[in-house]
Amino acid sequence: MAVCAANISARGRAVAERGVVCILILPACVRAPAVRRERPRVATGLPGARVTPKMDAGRNADFNEGNGAMKTRWIGCISSLLAVAAVAPASAQDVDYHRAEMLLGWHTSPLISGTPVTPNWINDTDRFWYRNNTGSGHEFTFVDPAANVKRPLFDHARLAAALSVAADTSYVPRKLPFDDFEFVDGDEGRIAFETGARRFECDLGEYMCQVGDTLPDDTPFVESPDERWEAFVMDHNLYIRPAAGGDTIQLTTDGEEFNGYGLAYPRPNDIRNNRVRRPEVYWSPDSRKVLVQRMDQRDVEHHHYVSYTPQRTVHYSQPYALPGDSIVPLPAFHILDVGETLTAAAGGGSDGDARPLPAVGNIRVVLEPRPNRLYLGGSQVDSLWSADSRFAYMHWETRASKSNHLAEVDAATGDFRIIAGDSSRTWVETAQRNPTSWFVSETTDDAFWWSERDGWAHIWRFSKDGTVKNQVTSGPWAVGAIWHVDEASRRLYFTAYGREDGIPYYGRLYRIGYDGSGLTVIAGEVGNHAVTVSPSGRFVVDTWSTIGDPPVTALRNLATGNVIRTLEEADIARLEEFGWRAPEVFSVKARDGVTDIYGLIYFPDDLDESGSYPVIDHIYPGPQVGSVGSWTFKSGGEDFSLAKLGFVVIQLDHMGTPHRSKAFHDIYYGDFNDNGLPDHVTAIKQLAARYPFMDLDRVGIYGHSGGGFASTDAMVRFPDFFKVAVSGAGNHDNASYNIYWAEKYQGVLVEDSASGTTNFTDEANKTHAANLKGKLLLMHGDMDDNVHPAMTVQLIDELTKANKDYDLVWAPDRAHGLNEPYFIRRRWDYFVEHLLGAEPPKEYEITRPVN
Repeated sequence: MAVCAANISARGRAVAERGVVCILILPACVRAPAVRRERPRVATGLPGARVTPKMDAGRNADFNEGNGAMKTRWIGCISSLLAVAAVAPASAQDVDYHRAEMLLGWHTSPLISGTPVTPNWINDTDRFWYRNNTGSGHEFTFVDPAANVKRPLFDHARLAAALSVAADTSYVPRKLPFDDFEFVDGDEGRIAFETGARRFECDLGEYMCQVGDTLPDDTPFVESPDERWEAFVMDHNLYIRPAAGGDTIQLTTDGEEFNGYGLAYPRPNDIRNNRVRRPEVYWSPDSRKVLVQRMDQRDVEHHHYVSYTPQRTVHYSQPYALPGDSIVPLPAFHILDVGETLTAAAGGGSDGDARPLPAVGNIRVVLEPRPNRLYLGGSQVDSLWSADSRFAYMHWETRASKSNHLAEVDAATGDFRIIAGDSSRTWVETAQRNPTSWFVSETTDDAFWWSERDGWAHIWRFSKDGTVKNQVTSGPWAVGAIWHVDEASRRLYFTAYGREDGIPYYGRLYRIGYDGSGLTVIAGEVGNHAVTVSPSGRFVVDTWSTIGDPPVTALRNLATGNVIRTLEEADIARLEEFGWRAPEVFSVKARDGVTDIYGLIYFPDDLDESGSYPVIDHIYPGPQVGSVGSWTFKSGGEDFSLAKLGFVVIQLDHMGTPHRSKAFHDIYYGDFNDNGLPDHVTAIKQLAARYPFMDLDRVGIYGHSGGGFASTDAMVRFPDFFKVAVSGAGNHDNASYNIYWAEKYQGVLVEDSASGTTNFTDEANKTHAANLKGKLLLMHGDMDDNVHPAMTVQLIDELTKANKDYDLVWAPDRAHGLNEPYFIRRRWDYFVEHLLGAEPPKEYEITRPVN
């Protein structure tokens, strides 16, 4: 038998010829013993950047400091010198999938008690209830801000007992079988909720519960403000019915397939799952008018889908306009004055038959069909209407989002006037899709409008005739959203990013006067603040956290910002015992060498800084959101798991993502396949200079949807830098993606007749398929009605033509998400095998909790 001596490199890997036995000579045996130590604190200089907890020192005591550790080290070296073994890839035991699995969010979230508070306002008062995770279950809590009272909403033990009797099932107090409920007819002493296929009603005074065998009609409806009427859609037309039961009244008669009232044509997965969406219907405050959307999709071309799993295949399709299409969905809005109809119907019969209106004269067209994208903004229905129900307000963007407008509509005549608007060479944004981007005063000639017209996101004050009165906020920072306008004190309350020192993605709550004076931070604790203002505007529920510091929720006086009481403080002790450790915030220079960009870095356990670790870049390119997503506390997720498997993982909010300047956001407008990748390459190189254990010869990348597009793009644009990619449900050619998103960020499709190309051609991954060098795994669901699977098929067609190796996971009957354990495991396997150089455990089964 042949014998050789193999010197293990700094990476700790050796390759031996099959059938050759090697004696391993370890450099550590002939030099001072290397000590695996705690990684030093990272001095980011950023307020709110958490210092990483101590590493897990117990995993391998042989690497503890001290003479015993040195002795053990030398014994290990002598043993290695004497051992004769065949060199093989790292075994499955070396890659701990179980520990990695335990850091997925569905396992880590239940370990935290005192979770962020989502207030549910009770009967339009400032009183509210919320559901809180206790670590061993959950509880429901009642809060009265005015009285500064916090208590259990009900006796959990008595309710569990009553439910157990009614359902003939055993329930425990901290694991009641519902997350949400409603008060029956506004009675705070009676609640109703659904669980399984049954509906329960419980008396909280007597603690008695009743249960029905079936749920009531589950057709989604919109209830009128006076709670007397329900508006719903049936057979493409709009109907109303008494909430207490009675005759159904048909309000429209000319709705038809692909041109119905209230609902667009259902998507394939809505049809497959028997899911009906809530109609786009908005009642006026006096409950006598209805504003309804009608979407004309009759001549729009379709995307097609086939389910291959049944014995006989099933075909689905949906109207789906692509960039450059001349025929696109045409939305219109109508106001229906139903006051007289409701008055007449109040004493009607009970036969339940639908009764068509005698005429359609009550329909007033508000906005004629046009190829626009329309929004009925405002997070609450009443923000669409003036308090006296005379006017409705709406906001829309023109095609390719080149301009947007806010209009006031006379509900009696249908006449409207433009109050505010913007236009842009690139695109106009709408408060990063936040619904609270505008406010129209009820008592003065004032309207407030979120705009990037000066290069930053700020609030502008308009007269209702469309003229600018003044800029309210200004400076090199970005307003997030308007949360409240106090017309009595003439003050606005809003969140903003980047005004304070430190991480620019931590939003805080501010107050300012109409004229721009008196700018004051109301909630300024370091962290990202999520706020909800009470119906009266007197109080605010404020939850804040950093990436590494768990959330705190406080009840504040909105006017002063003073904390009335702390509602919840998250306890993460059990999470830390579980092996969790926070990612760290980093800052590097962008592609221009000047601009600071920020991200997160996740380190492996038991980090040996003298070693070498592969790098995985988790990317989402935006432009509507960045890779990090929410800059709030992160309790778990796949990036934690990948770090547990032995990778250094990064997320980066590159240039081209929101909450910075307009110029920052616009950086790759019209150049889709930029995807922020130049920033990712330079960021990883800078981080590797900072952390030499990051192996630049082993860099991988993954992402989903837009991240699927970007990760494959990385492999064909930077093939010598990125070596392995897993790309899920990628929109690999945006000429085949939806018109609203694609034309907004790439521009209207323009054909070049001479070359036979368009401005989308070079942006498609298939155009550059021949550049692929590394390992690429593509995933896609064949029922993805968001990003059509044809984009992945077109890409693999070009890869095949270019004689390129690739791997494919095809997901039958799956939609867009691909968040099942199987797809997570396949992603891990691919990186472990091709980037870590280890052998993944055979068909490891990740388990997702039933609840």
